[in-house]
Amino acid sequence: MAQKGVQLDQETFSCSICLDLLKDPVTIPCGHSYCMNCIKAHLDKEDGKKLHSCPLCRKTFTPRPVLLKNTMLAALVEQLKKTGLQAAPADHCYAGAEDVACDVCTGRRLKAFKSCLVCLASYCEKHLQPHYDSAPLKKHKLVEPSNKLQEKICSRHNEVMKIFCRTDQQCICYLCLMDEHKGHDTVSAAAERTERQRELEGSRLNIQQRIQDREKDLKLLHQEVEALDLSADKTVEDSEKIFTELIRLMKNRSSDVKQQVRSRQRTEVSRVQELQEKLEQEITELKRNEAELKLLSHTEDLKQFLLHYPSLSPRAESTHSSGIDIRPLRHFEDVTAAVSKVRDKLQDVLGDKWTNVSLAVTEVDDLLSPSQAEPKTRAGFLRYSCDITLDPNTANTHLLLSDVNRKATLMREDQSYSRHSDRFNRWCQVLSRESLTGRCYWEVEWRGEGVNVAVSYKNISRKERGDECLFGCNNTSWVLDCKNKMFTFCHNKVQTPVSGPRSSRLGVYLDHRAGILSFYSVSDTMTLLHRVQTTFTQPLYAGFRLNSYGATAEFSKLK
Repeated sequence: MAQKGVQLDQETFSCSICLDLLKDPVTIPCGHSYCMNCIKAHLDKEDGKKLHSCPLCRKTFTPRPVLLKNTMLAALVEQLKKTGLQAAPADHCYAGAEDVACDVCTGRRLKAFKSCLVCLASYCEKHLQPHYDSAPLKKHKLVEPSNKLQEKICSRHNEVMKIFCRTDQQCICYLCLMDEHKGHDTVSAAAERTERQRELEGSRLNIQQRIQDREKDLKLLHQEVEALDLSADKTVEDSEKIFTELIRLMKNRSSDVKQQVRSRQRTEVSRVQELQEKLEQEITELKRNEAELKLLSHTEDLKQFLLHYPSLSPRAESTHSSGIDIRPLRHFEDVTAAVSKVRDKLQDVLGDKWTNVSLAVTEVDDLLSPSQAEPKTRAGFLRYSCDITLDPNTANTHLLLSDVNRKATLMREDQSYSRHSDRFNRWCQVLSRESLTGRCYWEVEWRGEGVNVAVSYKNISRKERGDECLFGCNNTSWVLDCKNKMFTFCHNKVQTPVSGPRSSRLGVYLDHRAGILSFYSVSDTMTLLHRVQTTFTQPLYAGFRLNSYGATAEFSKLK
């Protein structure tokens, strides 16, 4: 009875983590006590989680519980040690319900220290000793204790399954090879393990490379956040300086620009951070997969390795980049340029031209490649719509401008224009008053035979009598030639036939930074007619060329 009481005391004053007598006992809020080092190590493993828990009752705590020394329990443990409790046999040395027991022990069996894959038995340290002392037994394969040794025995022939059938993808014994697996593609289980180990290592290398690629992309996204912040801050600062000079007239507009920049900054930074989170999640998953593969690669148990390999190995995909393309582009500098233009043309901007500033704010570079940022619907294009008017100083004298300089008509008689150096003298052409940068969209209504819709640099030739000043016949202009029966695109005298539905309304989309110029046929739906991918080195101007009397071209009102 006395011994039974001592054992009960030992269980009462044992740490449920290390199963030994409490050392420096501490108590957590739920009332359970542990060794100081044991519970500290347990809580350290949970630091990455939001909740901490008691190993015994699983009660959770937020934040991490403070460890309080249990002085009374510490005194009791010391007192019990003096009574000889520490010399009592440790219950945790015996095999429990979840433990692997020694197959040689009789009565209450000790925990197994190793399992032998040849003997197909498990041994405690005492009964394992012959495997270290006997020369024949030294050749046996020892692994961590396992309850699944019998799974390595063929249930039909009671033989060890040392052969792997590739045809049926299962382990078999040598008698199975002579029976139902005769003629199958078979190798030794060890050879199959070696081959799959090699494949596993290749998969791990692929995952490691993908992790490196994603970490590189994540670094680029971090840099993009910093660039967005710096650019936005500088833009706000420059804008405020300019508006200070014009404080009487531009007080309200200064506030608008600041709010738009900050709003766009938050939007773009939010998008970058969303991509960061996705990449971080993917990296975490890849690291978890890599850890599983690494753990599997060190598994000595052939059966377990071959069973788990098919479910883990396919997770390793071929290495590829995420496709994130961060380029050292400007972000908000166009806002500063737009505000400077406001300062120079105050009255004009406060009227019809105020949209230029708002448009510049929306032209912050997309994080992904520019082609992915091109709108897919007319509603998406209309976000970038701009108000364009024709410049009378560039109009050929046979062009009549009307509808507040939005419409051009080819007339037989000369119009009463004054002399100007910007005027097209030979060809019936006209350019817009407004320059086009960033992302812009406009639509053109055209009538007649031979209407050309163009974009051009401002420095296109004006006075030459040859083709140097003709839209599409030089490297400074791009034009879509519209006829009733066909469309033709032309740049630098190179003509490209264009197929697509005929429509009296054309949509033109420009992404100046990305070097994209697209022409669309607009009706109930939008159909891409032609897209140009190039590099624009100057601001562009919209333009018309009319080739038949009575032909008209007009910038549509989209707002």
